[in-house]
Amino acid sequence: MESNHRTQIRSLPLYPLSYGAGLGQSSGVETGAAVRAWVEAWQAAWVAGDPAPLDAVYAEGASFRSQPFRDLQAPPEYAEWAFGEQDEAECWFGEPLVAGDRAAVEYWGIVRFRGADETIAGTAMLRFGPDGRVVEQRDTWNAQPGRFMPPDGWGR
Repeated sequence: MESNHRTQIRSLPLYPLSYGAGLGQSSGVETGAAVRAWVEAWQAAWVAGDPAPLDAVYAEGASFRSQPFRDLQAPPEYAEWAFGEQDEAECWFGEPLVAGDRAAVEYWGIVRFRGADETIAGTAMLRFGPDGRVVEQRDTWNAQPGRFMPPDGWGR
């Protein structure tokens, strides 16, 4: 039988939200606590426009890709660039999905810069090391001019 992309996608296992709460946990980290710390750090950093809170949640040399086709960057360098033009920001994070040492988190932000609002919605795919800090992050996101609140049911 000839394999195609659709067949491969359908054959991937689906994991319930509780997967990783001890099962398949290869890194020794409690991923739920680690991802909550990551959310708190990003919430504080983004609103303040200050990348300093991120230092505590990323391992040295962490692999960070802010968009699929961008080069790797150090997380604080990316945050410094991203926050550099913002006048103010508010942001929300969805309920993390956890599997083993990995987590996925939706985020939503409204950023004001150059006198105009822009809404950003995205997802971060995270992998945590044994010490609970992020060793790999890949994001996908989109931006729209204007101010849009998260829709009903978002982030659950």
